Amino acid sequence: MIKRQEKIYIIGHKNPDTDSICSAIAYADIKNRTTQSKHYFPRRAGEINEETEFVLKYFDIQPPGYMENIGTQVSDMDIHVTPEADRNMTLRTAWEQMVSNDIWTLPICSKSGQLEGIVTIGDITKTYMQTMDNHFLSNAKTQFIKIAETLNGKVLEGNARRNFTNGKVLVAAASPDIFRGYVEKDDLVIAGNRVEDHLEAIEKEVSCLVVGMNMPVSEEVLSKAREKGTIIISSPYDTFTIARLINQSAPIGCIMYTGKLLTFSTSDYTDDIQEVMIKNRHQAFPVLDKKGKCLGTISRRNFLDMHKKKVILVDHNEKDQAVDNIEKAEILEIIDHHKLGSLETMTPISFRNQPVGCTGTILYQIYGEQKLEISPKIAGLLLAAIISDTLMFRSPTCTLQDKMAAGALALIADIDIEKFAKEMFRAGSNLRDKTPEEIFYQDFKKFTAEEDITFGVGQISSMDAEELTYIRSQLMPYMAEVCAHTRVDKIYFMLTNIMESSTDLLYYGKGSDEMAEKAFHVRPENGSFHLKGVVSRKKQVIPAMMEAAQAMSNDFS
Repeated sequence: MIKRQEKIYIIGHKNPDTDSICSAIAYADIKNRTTQSKHYFPRRAGEINEETEFVLKYFDIQPPGYMENIGTQVSDMDIHVTPEADRNMTLRTAWEQMVSNDIWTLPICSKSGQLEGIVTIGDITKTYMQTMDNHFLSNAKTQFIKIAETLNGKVLEGNARRNFTNGKVLVAAASPDIFRGYVEKDDLVIAGNRVEDHLEAIEKEVSCLVVGMNMPVSEEVLSKAREKGTIIISSPYDTFTIARLINQSAPIGCIMYTGKLLTFSTSDYTDDIQEVMIKNRHQAFPVLDKKGKCLGTISRRNFLDMHKKKVILVDHNEKDQAVDNIEKAEILEIIDHHKLGSLETMTPISFRNQPVGCTGTILYQIYGEQKLEISPKIAGLLLAAIISDTLMFRSPTCTLQDKMAAGALALIADIDIEKFAKEMFRAGSNLRDKTPEEIFYQDFKKFTAEEDITFGVGQISSMDAEELTYIRSQLMPYMAEVCAHTRVDKIYFMLTNIMESSTDLLYYGKGSDEMAEKAFHVRPENGSFHLKGVVSRKKQVIPAMMEAAQAMSNDFS
């Protein structure tokens, strides 16, 4: 089996914001510095927005790798490493390798590891049981040295590197007069110790003479063979055993299947291949890496000992916000600062959830608890996350802990908070070149309030009132399209003015205006609700929406 290096992925929510990305990077740094036996990798579940891109470039940090789906893949299975086998390997060698390694399917590869065909135990058995053609070896272009090896023999005369390309295989069992009548040029003759048979075969210009029982071969015979170019092989086996074994010297390439090969890639998801494996009841299926190199095989029984991906979630604990197929992964930890969500785990886990304005603040605390020095780059990332999530400390979610963490991180990173915040928000709100879809899904989250009420809330924060007006004109018509193509009942979008500490809440969907009116006790104007002092989706919008949804549900019941 391929020895798998244990990997643990640290990942934030879909449509990741700066906190989600920076917290994943920072927590991977903490875990890798405090754990020797495992390797932690930061990942992202969506595209990086302009604000986060600015932050990563500012501190010269590579963005985490993209992980769209955390379901189990072929790479999470124990791939059965098969012996190296090429098309020139003999049937006998292939059989011995398959039996000793307990495999039913043997991939046949080129020198560079590219899959050329497959051979099964059944293919070899069928060839052995059903092959009656005495031209089988010459049709397979078998090399004489392979014949000698299969018969545990040695070459006494001739160039055994040649291939057997014409003629049949026969046994010199008849009298010389009768034998003379059916032996032909280029045949391969299996003989005993009769010198007259040896000489007659060589006189007929056979390509090869195999002498059994390690019987001595006379100098006269060897001399004649040298003249005629006949190869002489001596084997310790008797004539019957030689006749049984000799076809096993043929190259495996002559029977391997080279048609449309059913293979899987290490990146294939097991959900996708399971049905294919059931419909095609092969014993095993070759597995290829990204470069097309064959790594080995998998079978249906691999599903019994499949390894789930291990993951740590940061900045969320809602199933709808998590990377796809999160239920197929093993969640080890959650670090978050939002309300309790809908994720469930099979076993108890470490769940750290604190009422602070940013996950980055919790990560700053963990560095202190672990007595780890924070590098200037990581300090910069965590500072950016806090500034972003607290809207430079204007959000009601901001706590004294956030402000203290930001101050300490700014000293480590040597950053002027106000100056840096203006640059970061300016980069993040440069949306004029984006499509409505790109703007809408930059920071959009789904929520479930009651069993029959689902809603989604997106948010854009800007220091530029004119830009917010432009974004409004782009999103109003697009929200109808979103509602028509998703399973979300009600769509909202927050246009948050950082400088004025206010939000214009756009809405669309049946009953969306009624629910917002119940939540905020204001009337809509021109297709939106103007909410003074409201800048936080987490603390000011979502709780109010949840209460309104529950009230509406009670009204209908």
